[in-house]
Amino acid sequence: MTHLGAPSPPAGPGVRGGGAGGLYVLRWLGVRMWSRRGTLLFAALWFGSWCFLNGLVFVHRTILSDYCTEERSRTILHTLCTEYGEGAVTGDLCEDLCVRGLVQYKRCLYYENGKKVIEARWRDLPIILKSKLENFSLYEPLGILDYQDTAEDLSPMDVVFYATLEVRNSLGLAEEEDDEEGAGGRENSSLAKLWGHKLKKDKIYSRAELASLWSLLQQEEYTFLRVLQDLSIHVAKVLGTCGHFYAVEYLSAGHAWDQNIFSLDEVSIPGHQAKTGGVWSGSGSRWTSRDMVHRIALSFLHMVQHFDQDFTHRLHLCDVKPENFAIRKDLTVVAIDVDMAFFEPKMRDILDQNCTSDEDCNFFDCVSRCDRVKSRCSPQRSNTNLQVICEKIFRSWFSPTLLGAKAGLPLQVELQRAVQECSEAGREGEEKKKGADEGGEERGRGKDIHERLLDILTRLLQEGGASGQGGGAREGKGHTHTALNF
Repeated sequence: MTHLGAPSPPAGPGVRGGGAGGLYVLRWLGVRMWSRRGTLLFAALWFGSWCFLNGLVFVHRTILSDYCTEERSRTILHTLCTEYGEGAVTGDLCEDLCVRGLVQYKRCLYYENGKKVIEARWRDLPIILKSKLENFSLYEPLGILDYQDTAEDLSPMDVVFYATLEVRNSLGLAEEEDDEEGAGGRENSSLAKLWGHKLKKDKIYSRAELASLWSLLQQEEYTFLRVLQDLSIHVAKVLGTCGHFYAVEYLSAGHAWDQNIFSLDEVSIPGHQAKTGGVWSGSGSRWTSRDMVHRIALSFLHMVQHFDQDFTHRLHLCDVKPENFAIRKDLTVVAIDVDMAFFEPKMRDILDQNCTSDEDCNFFDCVSRCDRVKSRCSPQRSNTNLQVICEKIFRSWFSPTLLGAKAGLPLQVELQRAVQECSEAGREGEEKKKGADEGGEERGRGKDIHERLLDILTRLLQEGGASGQGGGAREGKGHTHTALNF
């Protein structure tokens, strides 16, 4: 009999063995538990790694594959030259690019969804090479060539006819807008602007010429630029082509991060030789960066007026941002990315769609209003090029923050108010114009604001000792272009 206070007798051999066995069992269970936990951790790490690697592959295929690389750019140009060597494509740039080595690759500037933009030098002249699709084979062929054994069966007038149809389709121009000069006029006006030289009645066009022309005409930007080459100083100049690639002039493009938008160090002012402390001096006068900004602003205003009045149809800019504009050395503003520029007929076509609210009628920077009774957007654009440029360009330029101590000067205050009114013009009259003639009233107010801005900027230039005449500041008035009537 064992008393509660007495020590327990030592365990026998069997008891000691049972305790050790229990300890072993516990240790074994602990190892097994740790092994399961380790296995789960390993499986989780493996699965995470698998997801990460597959994510990298997906990103590479969908995003990084479109990234600008020198290797890919050179491969695309090499493929183009191979096609030129085989006689599939041609152009006035091909010989220098593919044979003589007079086109030097510099860098890739942009590549997305096949659109390729490359910086190069052609005979020591900086240029930009562009194409909507990277490979020539991706463009639709000229169907008529499939039904004829040789391209020689096509007369120059046949080429004009098919090219004119493609231009009309690309720019959204109506078929009844024929050139008043007649067939002979169309021969020398339409295709001459598109192909870069006047047609000769006895000229025979090769398959390579026709195929290259057709690939170029499928690129809205090329068609737009080629048509406006001799009609506007505010679009980039086309310098040459090779197959589906075309070269445009290299210009100093805008940047959102630059307070002046444009790098003023890259331009030169006629008659002004030296720059000291941010001031261009020479010929008895001095120019500040602010003077140059005022000149560029004047060029923006003249570009807006030019696009509104000087063509058969109003030209709408639906993607207004610094990167889509550039300046020449005389400070003329140039539209360099016109993928989102449309003449009035095509603009109305784009805006005319079903809607439930005004937000459904916004096409980038070109907006309309929703008729809730008809559940249809108005085909008439409710804002203007001027209003968008005031909002996205001028407001940052002429803000009190950037002007500093000069912000309180009378003319600067007047300019700030005019820019504010201009940028809000489309919103202020929204309620008043519902059910009224939107277009006429909006254009009237826009003209008044446009004239006020011109007047204020000109006076600011005069105060700064600069003349508002010449260069990019002014263009001649009363010169109306109607050559867009194909």
